[in-house]
Amino acid sequence: MAAGLAAAYRLPPRRATMEELYADVEPAVVAGLRAFRTRVPVRRLTLHGQDWDHVVLGDGPGTVVFLHGMAGAYDIWWQQLEALAPTHRTISVTYPPVHRLSELAAGILGILDAHGAATTAVVGSSLGGYLAQYLVQRHPRRIERAVFANTFPPNDHLRQAHRLRAAVGRWLPERVVAAAFRHNNTRTVLPASQHAPLVAAYLAEQAQLPGLRQRLLARYHTVVEPFPITDPSPDGIALQLVESDNDPLLSEGLRADLRATYGAAPVHTFHDGGHFPYLHRPAEYTEVLRGVLG
Repeated sequence: MAAGLAAAYRLPPRRATMEELYADVEPAVVAGLRAFRTRVPVRRLTLHGQDWDHVVLGDGPGTVVFLHGMAGAYDIWWQQLEALAPTHRTISVTYPPVHRLSELAAGILGILDAHGAATTAVVGSSLGGYLAQYLVQRHPRRIERAVFANTFPPNDHLRQAHRLRAAVGRWLPERVVAAAFRHNNTRTVLPASQHAPLVAAYLAEQAQLPGLRQRLLARYHTVVEPFPITDPSPDGIALQLVESDNDPLLSEGLRADLRATYGAAPVHTFHDGGHFPYLHRPAEYTEVLRGVLG
């Protein structure tokens, strides 16, 4: 048995091609994603021994930083990045496997400094929305506007609900973690997204990238790290909440807690938007952002 587990750790699974993964996605959408990945260079900034991969598009007067969730990377926002690039400088990052919100925040601010941006608007979904709240609380002078999307305020529920899974997951082979990740997406995430082929394809692609277990564990530690919200809108930062009425990863209680925490912030609710409305309903999502960003 021990030998079998060791072999499972060492044996690399077969990686499907982009053509295989995106076979059911509209060809024009696949071509757009492929062109984005080919055309836009990935930049790397090393901070405190961690590599921060990110992209920068546009040269507008204002900067917008996009922050992905647990299962994302910089290019999950490609449709919004390209749509807003004519009027804004857009930046999107991929988080390295750091385990503290302060480390994530330091990386974001380091990227802003590297590109000469004293202030920014921030758009974050899920974990990214949680990180955006942290940035607003801890670094309000760097933030002009913020979108907290498909996310939650500081709470004890997520830690209690997932701590056993996190404790066990750190010891599982990579392929077992990937299988569990795919199963959860198939069972909960995709039905709520109307089985959108793009959501299915992107998540399947993320599941087969090396280091999934390390990434998920690090990101889990950040989403359950508490921090105080001392001022719901420090320095008059304009806020926008975005939610879906059928988000399978966030209970109605957590969504209500977010609305109550930021009671003065307007809320845009996607009907049947699932957890990834920016992927499969990009035009509507971008219009919401335009209303916030100006």
